[in-house]
Order: sequence, then structure tokens, then C-alpha cells
Amino acid sequence: MRMPLSKKIILYTLLTISAFVLFLPIIFAFIMSFMNSQDAMVGKIIPSVWTLDNYMMAFQRLPLLKFLFNSFIASLFIMIGQLILSSLAAYAFVFLKFKGRDALFLLFIATMMIPFEASIIPNFQTIKGLNLLNTFPGLALPFLATAFGIFLLRQTFKQIPKELKEASEIAGMGHVKFYIKVVLPVAKTSLVTLGMYSFLTAWNMYLWPLLSTTNDTVRTVQIGLKQLQSQETVNQWGVVMAGAMVVAIPTLIFLFIGQNKLQKGLAEGALK
Repeated sequence: MRMPLSKKIILYTLLTISAFVLFLPIIFAFIMSFMNSQDAMVGKIIPSVWTLDNYMMAFQRLPLLKFLFNSFIASLFIMIGQLILSSLAAYAFVFLKFKGRDALFLLFIATMMIPFEASIIPNFQTIKGLNLLNTFPGLALPFLATAFGIFLLRQTFKQIPKELKEASEIAGMGHVKFYIKVVLPVAKTSLVTLGMYSFLTAWNMYLWPLLSTTNDTVRTVQIGLKQLQSQETVNQWGVVMAGAMVVAIPTLIFLFIGQNKLQKGLAEGALK
């Protein structure tokens, strides 16, 4: 049943207004990044003079490229670890039969109710005991396994017909080959979704990188943004917003690439 034209106009109008309201802070931050200090202090909406000085000052004050590289490496490490470990665990919960499988899965799901802040001290003591402070493994290790990723991929793997697994066993295909040749291609859309989620979540982490790093060699870009703010002098918000825009660019690129892959996966799934 087609939607009436009047309802369609109202719907798209409300969606446009909602999108503008949600996107308004980003628009304001983008415009403010081109303001000089005087315009920012006065509270102008549109800069009197558009300038790139804030971006130049942001790169002069901090090694932003180094921080961006550190964030990319840590986020990529976490994303790959979650994809591998979550997919293997989900495969075990679906295709391997062992005693207590369902109870163990419920235990995994129950860990989602525990906030990360409650486990941050044990994680810090573990990383410190392994002598992994100020290292990329130390940044990534507590996040390589996630109950959410296991749950997401398990639900996807359960949609694979059992007859397909039985046919692969008759053909002499082992678990590893079946996992690589059959399961992973079928779950491509869910893997892309989990990869995007894990990468963006790791990129935006602040508390754990702040605790597990003490120098700029491996510190992430979120810590660098905080260093642009000063407690002794008045903050130059134009510089801070310029740094925020630089930090947002890689996430937007990754999001667009991931969304493109996701749409292609959905289209291929619809054709099948």
C-alpha cells in the first residue's frame, strides 16, 4: 500500500528537521573551527573572516598525526581481534556440541550488564603485571573479546541450515574449512557491521587510553584533544574545534566505506 502524498511530505519534513537538529552541533563546530579568537569570544555564528590558522595551531601544539596513527593502529588491532575471536566463539556456540554450551553462552551474555568501569582496575593491574603499559597490545588487550560481537555473530550463524553443515561433513570438509569457505562469506554483512562498531568504539575511547598510557608515544587522539584545552588560560575553542574536525575525518571515511560495503552485502543477499 502506497503512502499518501500528504503523509509522505510530512514524514520527510520531520526527518529533515530531525537530521538538521542532530547535525547542528557538528555544523557549528565546523564553522567555529574557521573563526578567529575574537569571533569565538563574542559568540558569532558566522566568522567575520574565514581562516585556517586554527588548524595550523592545532598541528603546531600537538603531534596530531602521531596521535591519529596511534588511534588507527589501536582501533585496527581491536577490530581485527574482535572479528576473529567473536566469529570463532560464535562458531563454537552454534556448530560444536559440548556439555554446558547454552549455560556458558548465557554467562557470556550476562557480562554485558557489567560496565567497563567496574573492571577497569583489574584490567589495569593485569596490563601492568604483563608489563604492557604504554604499548599497543596494552591498549587493545581488554577489548579483543566482546560478548556483543559473539551474540551478534551467533545469531547470524544460526541462520545457516544444519543440512549445509551435514553436507559438508559428508564431503569431508572439516570445521576450519567450513568456517572459512561457508560461514564467513554468509556472515559478511554482520562481520562488516561488527567491524564498523568495534573500530568506531575503539577510536572514541578516552578513559582506558588515559590510564594505560603515560607518554605521547602511544597515546591516542582523544587524549590529544583534551590536551588542547588549558586550565591556566582561556581556551581557544577555535583550535579545539579544528582538532575535533581533524579527528572526525578518519571516522567519517571509515563509516562511508563500511556503509558502502554493507549496502553491497545487503544487495547481494537480496539477489540470492
